[in-house]
Amino acid sequence: MPQPSVEQQTVLEAAAFRKLLAHLSERNDVQNIDLMNMAGFCRNCLAKWYQAAAEEQGIPLSNLEARQSIYGMPYDEWKERFQR
Repeated sequence: MPQPSVEQQTVLEAAAFRKLLAHLSERNDVQNIDLMNMAGFCRNCLAKWYQAAAEEQGIPLSNLEARQSIYGMPYDEWKERFQR
């Protein structure tokens, strides 16, 4: 079976990432500490990786903007609504 092209792989990875974000959005009951303990990363890690990827591409993105992209809302709002 042929491997996907670089462009196809990028599309597939982006779709998988969007699915991961949707899943984390649906599972607001799962706290970041739970993710860190079980998986070794959390939503904040994803935000840092997202921001680093933006910087590598020359795209200015603040930490707060990156967190909002991952959390689906401003980070302070997410903390107030969902953090135990």
